[in-house]
Amino acid sequence: MKKTILTLGIILMAFQVGNAQDVTSKTANVGIKGGYNLAAVSFDGDGETSQRSGFHIGVYGESFLSESFALQLELLYSQQGYEIEANGGTFTQKLDYLNLPIILKGYISDNFFLETGPQIGLAISHKEEFDSSFNLFDTTQEFDPNSFDYGVNFGAGFKTDSGFTLSARYHLGLGDIYDEGSPKNRVWLFSVGFDL
Repeated sequence: MKKTILTLGIILMAFQVGNAQDVTSKTANVGIKGGYNLAAVSFDGDGETSQRSGFHIGVYGESFLSESFALQLELLYSQQGYEIEANGGTFTQKLDYLNLPIILKGYISDNFFLETGPQIGLAISHKEEFDSSFNLFDTTQEFDPNSFDYGVNFGAGFKTDSGFTLSARYHLGLGDIYDEGSPKNRVWLFSVGFDL
């Protein structure tokens, strides 16, 4: 299943870039991006957990639909999860995803843009840790997450004429991570990107 998602993402990006029409002076491009994550989880809509720091890295393909709008497909490895401090220690849920965002970008000027769009994700690894004040009570316990995640992204950024991008994005997860408690991903992504 992981190979299928990866293959689908690569095919979609290749198709998008290969079939992009130069409808304006702006051209289609591909690039790499990466950055810092602040990830948390919302349980039953009652608020969010503490944030887990992580990173994301991947590739993108951007095609201009008009002078002001572009469609960007991405394939990202993303470290997500959360932390909860309770019972004299810290519980950390480490969730790693392979995400496929489909982003509509609106350029409000030549270099500034707003973005939004859906995202699907595949959980590729997970690890749970409880770190107590006493090493004697440190434990690990497995909570098997659902394989697929989905949600929507909102963000903004700045892209230079040379293809260097700085952006910030918020991922609002809509799929339950587990079957109980309706936990949903909440992730801030701060990215740097480069057109190739």
